Amino acid sequence: MEALAQLGGPRAQAGGEPLRRRATLVRSGRRAAPVGSGRRGATAVGRLDARAAGPLPGTRPTRSLEHLGRVQRRPGRIVARDPGHWIHVDVKKVGKIPDGGGWKVHGRDSDLGRASKRGKDRRVGCTYLHSAIDGFSRQAYTEPLENETSATAIGSLHRAFAFFAAHGITRITRLVSDNGPNCRSNAFARSILGKVSRHQRTRAYTPRHDGKVERFQRITADEFLYAEVFTPEQERRDRHAVWLHPYSYHRPRTACGDQPRPHASMPASTTP
Repeated sequence: MEALAQLGGPRAQAGGEPLRRRATLVRSGRRAAPVGSGRRGATAVGRLDARAAGPLPGTRPTRSLEHLGRVQRRPGRIVARDPGHWIHVDVKKVGKIPDGGGWKVHGRDSDLGRASKRGKDRRVGCTYLHSAIDGFSRQAYTEPLENETSATAIGSLHRAFAFFAAHGITRITRLVSDNGPNCRSNAFARSILGKVSRHQRTRAYTPRHDGKVERFQRITADEFLYAEVFTPEQERRDRHAVWLHPYSYHRPRTACGDQPRPHASMPASTTP
């Protein structure tokens, strides 16, 4: 009766339910493997036991492997232990604002809005925001430039190094970037020799590995780039540094109890 009770019950939605039932009976000693199965039945039962027990110590489980309702993959966190431990860099491309304002000023379907983007010599191009942020203090450096070539990225990165050095961040352990051609160039690798202990690139199509600077770019877009109406592009560039100051020095951080995170040091010209 106990064996019949084990065979009963709702059938699981996942495949392999008959094998699980047979394995339960084999382990309990009430029923042997099917006659003629040879080693196949025992091997299947053993494999099911191994899956239920989980991976052996020192072995690496298959990614996203699920067995018996348990997920092998565990989410990880990127935690900076001190200033300069993680420096995240990224480039964000945003459209320039034409002189006189674009569709946000004149209306999307208005004649002035359409004329601001069309016609001869009306291509306004893009602005490239080269950003670097310290993963511990969230100290951010952003510079609007005209392109994202390796030479431009190298110049912006070294100016960011000088900015961080002025705030007491003189030793950089890891530099995290995406897989863009500017960060994969040999010139970029040579330029950071002696300044960065390790250059780590994210996995392809996995921006969350560089999530701190990606989130910073999202906050910049939501709270500044498209939150106000700017008539010329230069006005937005000039206001960017004004917006960036309270983000770095006065913005509350949930990790610090909704208080601004203390920095390593601040230059004398900076008022916290």
